[in-house]
Amino acid sequence: MIENKDQIGYLVGGGLKESFSVRLTVDPLTVQEGAFVVIESGDFQFYGLVTDLQLGATDDRFADEKSDRLLPALAKALHGQTLYTNLEVLPALMLERGPEPGSREYDQWLKNLNGQQPRPGPVKTVPPHHAAARMAGEGDIAEIFGKAGDREAGNFVIGYTREQGHPVCIDLEKFVQRSSGIFGATGTGKSFLTRVVLAGLMRYNKASVLVFDMHNEYGYDDTASDTGLRVTGLKTKFASKVRVIGLGGGAKIRGSAPDFNLEIAESDISTADIELLSRELDLKETTATTLDALWNSFKRDWFGEFRNMTQEIITTEDGKKVPANGSVAAWANANGVNVMAAEALHNKLRRLFNKEYIATRPAADSIKEIISSLENGQHIVLSFGEFETDLDYLLVSNLLTRRIREAWEKKTNAFRTSGKEEPRQLVIVIEEAHKLLNREMAAQTTFATIARELRKYYVTLLVIDQRPSQIYDEVMSQLGTRISGWLGDDDDIHAVLSGLAGREALRGMLARLQPKEEVLLLGWGVPMPLPVKSRRYDDEFWKDLLGSAKRSKDQNLKELGF
Repeated sequence: MIENKDQIGYLVGGGLKESFSVRLTVDPLTVQEGAFVVIESGDFQFYGLVTDLQLGATDDRFADEKSDRLLPALAKALHGQTLYTNLEVLPALMLERGPEPGSREYDQWLKNLNGQQPRPGPVKTVPPHHAAARMAGEGDIAEIFGKAGDREAGNFVIGYTREQGHPVCIDLEKFVQRSSGIFGATGTGKSFLTRVVLAGLMRYNKASVLVFDMHNEYGYDDTASDTGLRVTGLKTKFASKVRVIGLGGGAKIRGSAPDFNLEIAESDISTADIELLSRELDLKETTATTLDALWNSFKRDWFGEFRNMTQEIITTEDGKKVPANGSVAAWANANGVNVMAAEALHNKLRRLFNKEYIATRPAADSIKEIISSLENGQHIVLSFGEFETDLDYLLVSNLLTRRIREAWEKKTNAFRTSGKEEPRQLVIVIEEAHKLLNREMAAQTTFATIARELRKYYVTLLVIDQRPSQIYDEVMSQLGTRISGWLGDDDDIHAVLSGLAGREALRGMLARLQPKEEVLLLGWGVPMPLPVKSRRYDDEFWKDLLGSAKRSKDQNLKELGF
């Protein structure tokens, strides 16, 4: 392992529009792709990322001839002087350090800063030839990514540098201000990484979290499918702050009774919610016209009225067959709607008419209760229980998010115009994001609107997906922080890196991550790209996050939101 201040090489070339080239003076096996490197020059430090290692020779003849026949001392000299390794270093940031501390020039430099500490910024110049390069130390990591343990500042350890194990933080305050994404191929541990991030957000306590838990993984304790080990649920550790909601009356999650159940009133279902299901229900182009007519006829009662219609045909006294009163055809004829189109829609909506979680008159307004809980600083895990089809997920998540969006927009407008209470930041977590945010559906879903516009209304998304290439480009461009595990598909890699500087240099790095062990931090929420060993979701994680010492009364009250 290389010590923090030990030089590993020196600058021999490069420029602002290309990577820096650093000649290694140490064994190349001690430096890996993705290493965080610092180049020091005078009053400045340059921070960069190793994107490639290249073998070179001052004379190709020496590279072609094996040196094992030479004396050891001669072979070592040959490898040190005629055969070498160069690093390609992608420059990311530069920081002005100022003159030597204690000097008159240093005092004057501090005075010119007017009490402001210099911060790393974009690289606008280059260090001179032969500037010393070294591996970044823990202090360098803290300078760029924030000091671990500073929870008040929102610093949360997401992983550790691969060579030296230094903690790397993400800024949770910035993380929640824009929509974010967690990506990785199937089996790379996205769910565990998501649990880590959600636990950090809940401990940070500056944002409420709503999780659409399609596979019932996040609320209660679970068992890992690959190891058989027990996986701690968020409800277990944040019992007073997390409310687990079961979809449908009487639903149980992992054998446990949820805090309450979500039943959707028929009157809560809009015609727009049905149009969103066009692909899943195989609806035709005439559907929009039929739905408009239903709304004009029955307003908010359209769903129940349509469900109660029959397709009965009766025979009159003169032998004619006509639609019965209360039938779909009778309504269609009376309202100038194509009968075949109306009956086809009625047939396809039978898949929804029979859903147990849709009630004529629910016992309680559970959607209102969910919104109230989120406004009051609690976190909601909506578990779908046995309703794990795409149809259930698309309908319920979009409907609920639409209501939440309306509530947050109203609350934000009241805050800005009347000086009322500022809305609490909200993060909505959606799995299988491509099902809601693909090119065909992005224009219709509330989620796409949130990704594009709603950060000004204190609502952002955390999308989790194994196929980011299937998410609409415009939505991907709005994701601030991106945390990606290994991806094997070129299109998925391209999607995760879209809109980022130096993406071509990062493509190979993303493709060569270790599955289940490493992630690449990217985007607006981190100062520079960096591959890290992802934090493990285990007892040690919880001990570090929550602490093992006895909590004071004030701490407990703060945890409860008082």
